[in-house]
Amino acid sequence: MWKLSESILGDNEEQQDNLFGEQEGLCSLSPLQRVYGFAACLLAGLVCMFLSLIVFVKPIKFALLFTFGNMLAIGSTAFLIGPVQQISMMMDPVRVYATAVYVGCVVLALICALVIHSKILTLLAIICEICALIWYSLSYIPFARRMVSNVTIRLFDTEI
Repeated sequence: MWKLSESILGDNEEQQDNLFGEQEGLCSLSPLQRVYGFAACLLAGLVCMFLSLIVFVKPIKFALLFTFGNMLAIGSTAFLIGPVQQISMMMDPVRVYATAVYVGCVVLALICALVIHSKILTLLAIICEICALIWYSLSYIPFARRMVSNVTIRLFDTEI
């Protein structure tokens, strides 16, 4: 709110922050352009993920399209909050391990698809990538990971 009142009143014009937390000198996109960039990047990511389902029978092409779509979808939020804020949120102590596992799974999927050319390893890496993406996404919802953990324990923990 303070940033909004400063921008309306025109105070602190030398290093004035816009509503998205970026300094004016670092990024010259207007808020509307940022929303358009977010929507375009997210739409491109979703299209890539949808197209990956079409080539599912070819795991290497599937892995490339799916991983590229995931990266576009996650990167789309950088248009809204800025890349520095996006990286700092990803490195937040609450989600740093989920981020590391997700990035590791992305790299592993790309290595399996591009270097090893193993269809089975690529599919396993993609399954791990999907699970890591879900766990990473749950870190943005309060208490979601704890709830999923409790449900998983209740479903699969049986006394014999």
